[in-house]
Amino acid sequence: MTEEISGLPTRRAALRLLDTVMRMGTPMDQATANATKGLSPPDRALAIAIAQETLRWSVDLDTLIDSKTKQVLPDDSKARMVLRLALAQILRLGTPAHAAIATALPLVDGGPRRLVHGVLGSLLRAEVALPELPSLPEAVMMRWHPAWGDDMIAGAQKALSEPPPLDLALRTPAETNAWAERLNGVSLMPGHVRLPRGTAVEELDGYDAGAWWVQDLAASLPARLLGDGTGKRALDLCAAPGGKTMQLSAAGFAVTALDNSARRMDRLMSNLERTQLNAERVNADVMDWKPSQPFDAILLDAPCSATGTMRRHPDVLQRIDMKAINNLAAIQSAMLDRAAGWVKPGGTLVFATCSLEPHEGEAQAEAFLARHPEYATMPVTADELPAGVVPNAQGHVRTMPPMLAEQGGLDGFFVARFARRATVK
Repeated sequence: MTEEISGLPTRRAALRLLDTVMRMGTPMDQATANATKGLSPPDRALAIAIAQETLRWSVDLDTLIDSKTKQVLPDDSKARMVLRLALAQILRLGTPAHAAIATALPLVDGGPRRLVHGVLGSLLRAEVALPELPSLPEAVMMRWHPAWGDDMIAGAQKALSEPPPLDLALRTPAETNAWAERLNGVSLMPGHVRLPRGTAVEELDGYDAGAWWVQDLAASLPARLLGDGTGKRALDLCAAPGGKTMQLSAAGFAVTALDNSARRMDRLMSNLERTQLNAERVNADVMDWKPSQPFDAILLDAPCSATGTMRRHPDVLQRIDMKAINNLAAIQSAMLDRAAGWVKPGGTLVFATCSLEPHEGEAQAEAFLARHPEYATMPVTADELPAGVVPNAQGHVRTMPPMLAEQGGLDGFFVARFARRATVK
């Protein structure tokens, strides 16, 4: 029986993950539970690692595969999927070739085993290697290169090549130096500590006490830009799993956290309990709900393509296309328009997306100001950002893959801060 081959169930799980992401377009986070059901934690981690490395290097893996086939295999064929998976193990994870082949052939499941075996054999005899950095999918190149240029593309390739380090946001920023020393990490700005990737989060000092939570440094910037919240009310839209809600609460705001996902709101509740922070929680859709009174500050971290998170979610580059980006941009515009009426005159609205797409960032900010003369940009200053990150000419924040590369990099984010005029001109 093929299931008796050591490691085969893990490879089957990795193949299910790849198929769900690359053929069906499902986010990997959503696919993982079903695809890895029944595996032990170490086997589950290995299945995820195999799938992620395959996704990071898929363009270059396909180039190798195509160099040894007479006819091009369909992108979604099982043979191509299995070849990608086997090569990623050999060339990226150091799996012995014989073990990768032994677990690859049963995965073809009645398909062209001879073809898969022949292609793998030809590539291994040729002693092929992957390039130093992974290539970006053609569709991504077509979007990003005209918008951002060569340096960004090179930075994106480097960012895609490895998972990111672990960033922690501290409940008490005044204790930054102490926590950086206790955890043997580095701090890139107050309230932040960075640790090497692979760190076991729940085993770290301070986890049980709720002294910090996991949050990419770039993702922490939108809430930081609302400043001190003493005596102020803030609304965190699309709040779960709660990183920004906790930031706002720790900054002194009386926070209302709204999200339409009950499951994700449960995670937000758990995070608040662990960190001993408070927020009013509302499980509702932004487009249906409305507040009883306006807020001093609103943070809208809107649904987006999430292409800025490719370091930890390489599947986004395979799943997201221009149609999806345009659809998400329309949702963002509608949410912005709705939230605009909920800010007090003189109050602040921060809009953010974890996207590297101009449609979901710079274009949104420009269009919002054109639709809402009651708002003006409240320019971000360099001293509000980590050293090495500067506002753009419009006073907005655009974090890019090349930024802070030597310190471990950043997710791609766009953040705009708007002030509602006390009186409309």
